[in-house]
Amino acid sequence: MVNKELMKGSTAMLILTLLGRKEMYGYEMTKEIESRSSGLFTFKEGTLYPILHALEAEKIVESYWSEQEGRKRKYYRITDNGRKQLQTKQQEWNMFRTAVDRVIGEGQA
Repeated sequence: MVNKELMKGSTAMLILTLLGRKEMYGYEMTKEIESRSSGLFTFKEGTLYPILHALEAEKIVESYWSEQEGRKRKYYRITDNGRKQLQTKQQEWNMFRTAVDRVIGEGQA
């Protein structure tokens, strides 16, 4: 299990990355994150939806209802502004990751 404090700064980036690939509904996002992280990252509804609502309020994502196979679901998609935010967050993450690796001396004794 990963420390919640470590996860805090990256959850929005993970969600935006998924939505940058395709439009998804909430449960689909939680399963995709869990699958891609080999079960290390798990989001409960109480974690995911407040983040999605905040991103929606900031006009970074937008939602719409769609009915498929008789099932009505709320889908989310990234906006143009969201794509810009994602690019910025990915650049920040790469700088952060590189700096941490340098400090902890990845692969060095």
